[in-house]
Amino acid sequence: MATWKMGTVCLLGLSLLAAGTARADDEGWISLFNGQNLDGWRAGENSDSFAVEDGKIVVDGPRGHLFYEGPVEDADFTNFHFKSDVYTYPRANSGIFFHTQFQYEGWPRHGYEAQVNATHGDRRKTGSVYAVADLMDEAPHEDHEWFTYEIIVQGQDITLKVDGDVVMEYTEPEGVEGTRRLSSGTFALQAHDPGSRMYFRNIYVKPLP
Repeated sequence: MATWKMGTVCLLGLSLLAAGTARADDEGWISLFNGQNLDGWRAGENSDSFAVEDGKIVVDGPRGHLFYEGPVEDADFTNFHFKSDVYTYPRANSGIFFHTQFQYEGWPRHGYEAQVNATHGDRRKTGSVYAVADLMDEAPHEDHEWFTYEIIVQGQDITLKVDGDVVMEYTEPEGVEGTRRLSSGTFALQAHDPGSRMYFRNIYVKPLP
């Protein structure tokens, strides 16, 4: 009986811990990253391109994607407000995928990408819904500076913000086919190439009705 109680206490503690990671603050924000490790996240190819240092996710290395698979909304988001602090190095390229799903290798085939790029050679800059609604040539932030990136999806509308300013609004038209469209899914951070280094921290989501 004593052994059973100990096991029950341990399981209860783990359950409460898991529930705690999904607890919203007074404004409805829920943390997706604990600042200590990659619990709740899974990388596909080139997993060494992702590490945690000093409370931030370091993205640095060959192509790979880090997918959120934690307890919040069972990692399946439809309408949401996502935000993260981001820091780019010169000539770095990355992105935040949404309404996507885990795949081991290649560029994610599902959902959309919110581009992250201030000075990489790709003309599509931060604020682009990549290759769908693009902000060309001039980024709304500088390298070597933290900025807050927000992604809001409500129905067919996508809004991207940088430091509180709206930099892109896109409404998906009716009848879009294939997997590059709004549906539901998780988030993924991109390692683009060995020359791209950047950081992500304070990653939060607010589910919307």
